Order: sequence, then structure tokens, then C-alpha cells
Amino acid sequence: MKKIFSILTVLLIGLSGSATPQSNLASAKEVNAMDLHFGTTVVDSHNDTMMKVVDPITWLPSTDIRSNTNFQIDIPKLEAGGLNVPFFAAYTSGYYGNNPRSNSRTLALINALYWTEERNSDVLTITTSYKEIQQAVKDGKIAAVPTVEGAYSLEEHNAIGLLHQYYDLGIRALGFTWNYSNALGEGANEVYGDADRTPSEGGLTELGKQVALEMNKLGMLIDVSHMSEDTFWEVINISKAPIMATHSGASSIRNHQRNLTDDQLRAIASNGGVVGVVFYPQFLTDRYPNEPALLDDYIDHIDHIVNLIGIDHVALGSDFDGGPLPADLKDSSELYKVTEELIRRGYKEKEIKKLLGENTLRLMKDVEQAAEHSPSSVGQGLTITPDLKMGETVPNNTPLLTAKINWDKGSVIEENSLQVLIDGIPYKPEFNKETSTVSLQVKEPLKEKFHVVTFEATNKAGKIEKETRIFYINQ
Repeated sequence: MKKIFSILTVLLIGLSGSATPQSNLASAKEVNAMDLHFGTTVVDSHNDTMMKVVDPITWLPSTDIRSNTNFQIDIPKLEAGGLNVPFFAAYTSGYYGNNPRSNSRTLALINALYWTEERNSDVLTITTSYKEIQQAVKDGKIAAVPTVEGAYSLEEHNAIGLLHQYYDLGIRALGFTWNYSNALGEGANEVYGDADRTPSEGGLTELGKQVALEMNKLGMLIDVSHMSEDTFWEVINISKAPIMATHSGASSIRNHQRNLTDDQLRAIASNGGVVGVVFYPQFLTDRYPNEPALLDDYIDHIDHIVNLIGIDHVALGSDFDGGPLPADLKDSSELYKVTEELIRRGYKEKEIKKLLGENTLRLMKDVEQAAEHSPSSVGQGLTITPDLKMGETVPNNTPLLTAKINWDKGSVIEENSLQVLIDGIPYKPEFNKETSTVSLQVKEPLKEKFHVVTFEATNKAGKIEKETRIFYINQ
């Protein structure tokens, strides 16, 4: 698709205008921009498209992005814009005092991405590692990276268990807050999400510190966009792995609480992290909304950050489907315009490749390598097969959850290790040796619609195997 698009562009350019030296020069520059853009692995570290995929009432997935939509992202637009690796966020601003609802909303959007993959597996695949992204791009597929924006579902009673379940579901970047403060730390607006918008204070909480360190161990990228400045500094001081601001700007260009100060930008560079520069007009220029924001304003932010901290720490972080765009960027199908603007500003090919994707991919690889968790630690010889499929509907809020466990002759299962987690809370299941079936009868009625269950077993050698599924209660 990308090669066809580039060829068509060359043909159209060759057929248009008179053959003056000036037009030939302009055409050559345009061809170079297209070839460079579509010959690069383009990564964008934030979009909110799954929020539009789900039904606004039921939160069940309802719009397949296989065809053209009025969204800023769909599969045809991703292909037309040359966006290979989009980070799909499960966004929630939090439901104050309602932890189950925050979790339900987060799971609904993760489930929507799995639903999207199932219907479009020939062109889109969920990727959870640097190697998987490389393979997907090599295969000509869109490499979708699942993320969470606003971890309002993580509280004292469930944070670490639920974080592990999110990891099992493929979440590889997680932002502690949206603008509102929560159990992990203070958000950008420095208030809680209650009706009175009660002011908050302080930065990272003790629970937030535990979550940050656990994310380091797992190899999950900490997203510092939407944090208050105090929270940012405590996160960057405690994290043992590089961090990322997935969609932010430079406050020296536009003074806004969602943008980063020069000191914060320098700290991200010292940490080995990356800043994904956001398209949101309100963060780009104080002329908006009286005058439109333009791609020139966007590149101004890139210029400032590159000049301040270097080319290795800047990337794309669009916020597609999360709000308006610069007036001269219609949607993700026109993402190649960023490459054109970068060339006009004098950026070299090697620098543009870093900005378009190499920096974010390098960061993901660095975070993986810093992790204590390794896929090789999973249980060898153990296989768990839940009866539930991903996103399956169950008929009531006290379901019987079951899974089959098989193991090789040389692998002995540790029966006492069997456990089932629901929404981060561990339970002791029943085990039927004759049928090799693990089962948990839910006794306390589950609140809300979406839930996540993990079946976990350990062999005698201490190797763990687990399978995680999202399910929906139709009641």
C-alpha cells in the first residue's frame, strides 16, 4: 500500500505543472519527503480512537475501523498517512469514588482493540514488544500498541494485581493520571475528580511509587503526560528505567499546565526518555482559538525541544481522536505533511527518521531491557485454556469461571499455587484432578459490566503460566 502510494505521488507530480527549473526543484523535494516518510517506520505514541469505536451507552465495540470513518484514525487513514505503529490508549478521566466503573471503562477500550484486531488480523496486529513491532512492520501490518491513559482503576486493594493483568493484556505504556488527581498521584489540574473539584497536593503517593517500581520490573513504559509537575519530578527520581511524555508540548513556546518546562525536558533527556509532541492546538499556541494553530506551530515545539535536549529525545505524540488538530492537518492520512515540514526546516534524513519513529522504538527496547520480568520465566510444560474467549459475554454477575490445565509428563503442577485473579484481587479456586479443570464460582456479585480474569498456575520448578481474559456481564 505504501509503495503504491509513493508511486502514485511521483506520477501525479510528474504530470502536474510546467517543466520550469523551479517546479522541478519543488517536485524533487516533495518526492524526497514522500519516499523518506513511507520508507520509515512511523510511530505515534498516543491516540484515543478506541473511545470512538465503542458504543457510548454499552461500551461494547460497535464501529469497525476497517472502512473509512469520520474518525481521525481508521485503517485506510493509517495506510494513507504511513503510520505504522499507533499507540491505542484506553482512556478514562476517572469516576470519582467508583473504582469498579473506572476499571470497566479501561477494560472496555482494551477489549475494543482486541475486537478490532480480530476483525482485521490481515492488516493489523496487537504488538507487545520491540521484536513484535519489527515483525509486524516487516509483514506489512499495522503494529497496534495498547496503552492506558489515566490509571484511576488502580487503588490500594487491587493496584499491583490489576497492573499485572493489564500487562498480560498487552499494555506497554501507562499514564498514572489524566488531569485529575488519584490514588497514584497528582494530575495536571491539581484537583480531584469529585463534583467540588477538591484541590489536591503533593506529587506521587506511596502507592504510586510502588506502581512505578513494579512497572520498571515488568518493562512497562511510564507516561508522564497529564501529571502535575510535582508528580513528574517524583516519578523521574524514582524510576529505574527511561520514561516518556507520550503527548505533550514545550511550555516555553506555549505556557500551559499540560506542557513541559525546559527543566522537565532536560530531565527527560538525562533519564534517556522521549517526548512525544502533541498536535492539540490549545497546547501549541496562545493564538488559538482566535486564530487557527498550524503545522508550523507544531514544528516550532519540535525545534525548541530538539535544540534544548537533542534529536534523540523527541518523537510524535499526536492525540488523534482526542481533540482538534492544526488547521492544515486533516487527520492521520496527512501525517506525511510533518515530514514535508521537517525537510523545509532543514532536518536531515537521519534526524527525521529518529523523530518519526526510531526514538520511540529505541525507548521501548531500553525499557524492556531494564525489566526484571522475562518471557522465558513463564511455565514450561504448562498450558492453561480458559473457557472464556476474549471479550466474551457471561449471563450474570456471579459467573462460574473455568479453565483447563495441561502439563507435560516432565512438569509437575504445584496445586497450592493455583489462583484466579478478578480485577486485581486473588482468589483460591477449586481444582478437579480428573478433568484437570480449575474453577472459581464468583460469590459476591460483580459490579459494572467489564471485568478481567487471570488463571495462574506454577510448576514445581517455580515457573508460572497464566492466561488473562476480559469478559462482559450482560445483565
